[in-house]
Amino acid sequence: MRLVLTLIAQRIALGILLLFAVSMLIFAGTQILPGDVAQSILGQSATPASVANLRQELGLNDPAIVRYFHWLGGVLTGDLGTALTTRQEVAVMLMPRLWNTLFLAFWAAVVSIPLAIILGLLAVRYRNGPSDKAISGFALASMSLPEFFIGYLLILFFAVKLQWFPSISTVYDGMPFLEKLKAIVLPVIALVLVVLAHMMRMTRAAILNVMQSAYIETAELKGLSALDLIRKHAFPNAIAPIINVVMLNMAYLVVGVVVVEVIFVYPGMGQYLVDHVVKRDVPVVQAVGLIFAAVYIGLNIVADVSAILTNPRLRHPK
Repeated sequence: MRLVLTLIAQRIALGILLLFAVSMLIFAGTQILPGDVAQSILGQSATPASVANLRQELGLNDPAIVRYFHWLGGVLTGDLGTALTTRQEVAVMLMPRLWNTLFLAFWAAVVSIPLAIILGLLAVRYRNGPSDKAISGFALASMSLPEFFIGYLLILFFAVKLQWFPSISTVYDGMPFLEKLKAIVLPVIALVLVVLAHMMRMTRAAILNVMQSAYIETAELKGLSALDLIRKHAFPNAIAPIINVVMLNMAYLVVGVVVVEVIFVYPGMGQYLVDHVVKRDVPVVQAVGLIFAAVYIGLNIVADVSAILTNPRLRHPK
């Protein structure tokens, strides 16, 4: 048990250090962008004096290291800064958009995770058969298509030609739940197609790896059917790598929604980030980038911890 707790503590500490390093990269990346932030806010017609005054007000004349620690100190106390374009608190503006992104990612996960596991089990049950080849072919095809191509195809067929769902996924506070679900159908399908193939193939590979174990051969000699072998023996022992890949794809569902949100004009974090990159609103870009990094690193830590907890060699050392 002490070994397990030590490994978990190491993973958490490493995640915190990695997030600190990512925060430095995000800050440095926003600082090396071309152009002057103050000039971008005031416009090209601004006088040099007004630009200088705004630079002083925003603290842009301070050394970069001072500005970084000032920003990091604010983040640690829950202050993500003030948007340069709207002069509103970034945390207040981000909260509803964060919930929208999590809402979209949640429903994509609800659909993709069980579907990937079921397809992976079917591929193993009928391995090397027509069903296995069809499922694997579908997986390879969906993995080969980028999100924007899948998104535009969905809009073309289901929004333009069939007119079953809206092409713009607009959601807002107070919107009826069923209308919200209808609005996000197409972006959810796009996200599911992106992550489904990877989870399915990893599920299939993990179960097939377990199927080569000696105890599976013993179970076969007892006369168990192929379905019982997979359900009772192979699948439970393949849970660790399956959980790992599921958590990694969950991280992608939250962080990788930027393209999908832009295509469907969904009011989430990704759309908000793109809008403010164009406006060169540095505090917003820094805050969104840091939140995405924290979510991604956090879910990776959960994946590592889950792998540790489901490893019988660590839970029951000799």
